[in-house]
Amino acid sequence: MAETPYAPARIRTLPSWLLGRAAARGHRLVAQALAREGMRMTHHAVLCAVAELGPVSQAELGRALRIDPKDMVGIVGDLEAEGLVERGPDPDDRRKNAVTVSAAGKRRLRRTERLGDEANDELTAALTPQERAQLVALLARIADPGAGCGPDRTAAPDPA
Repeated sequence: MAETPYAPARIRTLPSWLLGRAAARGHRLVAQALAREGMRMTHHAVLCAVAELGPVSQAELGRALRIDPKDMVGIVGDLEAEGLVERGPDPDDRRKNAVTVSAAGKRRLRRTERLGDEANDELTAALTPQERAQLVALLARIADPGAGCGPDRTAAPDPA
């Protein structure tokens, strides 16, 4: 069975269609890589966010990752059951609980990040390093067009 579904020639040339196919392939490669560590993509994203933001409340995690609070409770519970995160009093507000990454979570995160990097290397294997950097820069601009000017993205000259 073909990896890419059939689409008429006109559709196959549309950036939206190509981005969707590339995203689907990237998602599949990363999901398969993370599965080798027994990790799902959403759980990996939450673990990454806890490592970056922690100590952090579940509510703040949910808002940052745009995950429904009910779903976040389950994900954090799964990660806690595996010993990857810990819940405890928030150092800024003892009335709240905060989530922190455990030592085991840090070790798992290093492994899953490496697997994710390998999957992304496979995804972009047909590109040179320069093309990959350009692709990432272009995708970032497409994903967040209002992000402003970067080093290779200057404002239009003032017509005055």
